[in-house]
Amino acid sequence: MISTDSRRGRAALMVAHCAGMVDLVALPVWVGTLVQAYRLDPQQAGLLATLFLAGAVMASLTLAPRFHRTPARPVATIGFALAAGAFALAAASRDFALLAVLHAGAGLSAGAALSVTHGTIGRSARPHRLFALVGMSLGVFAIVFLGSTPPLVAAFGGATLFVAFAGVMAIAAAVCAAWFPGSQAGPAASAAASERPARMSPTAWFGIVGIGCMALVQAMTFSFLERVGMDRGFGLAAITGVLVALGVVNLFPAALAALLERRWSARAVLLAGPVVQAGLAMVIMNAAHFVPYAIAAAVFAAVMIFTHTFGFGLLSRLDASGRALAATPAMLMVGAALGPIVGGTLVKSHGYGSLGLAAVVIATVAVGCFLRLPSAARPSVQEATA
Repeated sequence: MISTDSRRGRAALMVAHCAGMVDLVALPVWVGTLVQAYRLDPQQAGLLATLFLAGAVMASLTLAPRFHRTPARPVATIGFALAAGAFALAAASRDFALLAVLHAGAGLSAGAALSVTHGTIGRSARPHRLFALVGMSLGVFAIVFLGSTPPLVAAFGGATLFVAFAGVMAIAAAVCAAWFPGSQAGPAASAAASERPARMSPTAWFGIVGIGCMALVQAMTFSFLERVGMDRGFGLAAITGVLVALGVVNLFPAALAALLERRWSARAVLLAGPVVQAGLAMVIMNAAHFVPYAIAAAVFAAVMIFTHTFGFGLLSRLDASGRALAATPAMLMVGAALGPIVGGTLVKSHGYGSLGLAAVVIATVAVGCFLRLPSAARPSVQEATA
């Protein structure tokens, strides 16, 4: 059995994480393409992205409690393969109802694959470090995707975006079929399984809700990052440059989180993350000039990646069974699923500035949740054995 400590196992988890978390990279281009190329209003475009994310949430909520007895490799392989098929069909359609069904189906499939991916990472010897590694791979993916997709969509039409999504999912399916590691990486994981509690720690739920709030702000703001720049006249070339810079910046937060794992308090990072995120959202949605917009936009996603890496490590200590971490897509995408439709509704009704104000309110809730977390948690069974 391929293990999470092997190069092939880690490579599979990196590819699966990038494919399953494609929304974290692609939302500005996704929503922007639906508005520009498909002539949907912000609310309709946000709804389609929301349906994908809602499907992922449903898959994660279904699989997470059963993660310990779920065959991870087949679920990951079949999930990404079905998502590839759904996006390939979406590329051939402009009917809103069909696009809605295909977005939901792709979300269900990719969400199932991502759920077993994160559960497998959570059962590894060093969950914080391995999650940081897959986070770095997402930064590399972001550079390639955000640097190439907007010009291709502008040149060949909106369907190009869905062709790109289908390609990403197909590659992930092939890699998972060949290299996806076993969900239990050795004796430590077996010990964790035998000691699995009947219920997750109540404290862990505060972390889950807090991360969900950050995901809501992330998706709500990120969905309209490209649109707000275009509507303010910054131009396609300048905004594409910002998106590429965002991808470059995203190479560093996960690596930095890995280096600071034992130096910084996870709770302190979690308390600061929502505040910084809300401040950046205010700048992005209210900046009248390009420079402040560009700086805030370039580092915006990095805040979520850095903060969530610490949150992932802390949750692995609060719940050694792996179930809380198998629910990572749900905790991220409950918020992310609401983000595009909530953001689209606010923009349609009250303009871009309302997104900044909403981010401040939601950040307050997130900080309140993170205040309930312990300042330190005991190492997981896996980490103690390692």
